[in-house]
Amino acid sequence: MQKMPETIEEVLQELDNIIDQTVASNNFWGIFAYVYRRTTAQIKLAVENKTFEDNARMEKFDVAFANLYLAAYHSYQGRRPLSKSWQTAFDAQSERLTSIQHLIMGMNAHINLDLGVAAAAVMRGQSIQLIENDFRKVNQILADLTEEMQERLTKISPLMFVLDWIGEKTDEHIVNFSIREAREQSWRNAQLIWALDDPGRQAGIDGVDEIVAGISAIVRSPRTRLSRFILRWIAYFEEKNVGKIVGRLRE
Repeated sequence: MQKMPETIEEVLQELDNIIDQTVASNNFWGIFAYVYRRTTAQIKLAVENKTFEDNARMEKFDVAFANLYLAAYHSYQGRRPLSKSWQTAFDAQSERLTSIQHLIMGMNAHINLDLGVAAAAVMRGQSIQLIENDFRKVNQILADLTEEMQERLTKISPLMFVLDWIGEKTDEHIVNFSIREAREQSWRNAQLIWALDDPGRQAGIDGVDEIVAGISAIVRSPRTRLSRFILRWIAYFEEKNVGKIVGRLRE
């Protein structure tokens, strides 16, 4: 059984291991892992600077949040059961997708599913409203860094502008992942899961998972033929070396 991190510093070390593994194997999971590593480092800095209302609780929350991703990653590697949301994202590793599609599927699973699950778990036995302000600060950090990384990815994918050009005529807006909407939805999910008793909690999580997995399925393979063609075309001309992509994200 994989020993799970107990501090943010241990989370960062584990994320560094995953980045090294994915770069070495040229696995596109490394894109999300790197962006998430940057986010976690920012949250650690915010905790150290006492940015949150309850910094000790926020470290506990951030570790619980990260461990959901790490557990999913290791479960997939070990061919053990995992959420449908992460299964969909990880299954896409060998498909001809754009870098942004890989990033968005990871963000979708981790923000729309994991963030609410972690908040509900940390606040079990207490009012979940106590964590709302800090929860939203975490979401803002996620939003700021992810938008920055998406902008950097467009430099790796110079043809991505085509998505904006055809966006009103197709369902390509699905690929333009809305951080703002995800942040609000994750808080609603947290409240829903927190309010459920033990017998119903897993069913509630499974229900959210179904919806989130459905979003990833659309990001992975949009409904219209034109959308799928354009994305494959963009992916064909993109950088294929994950190490180089991560290097550009670090710039």
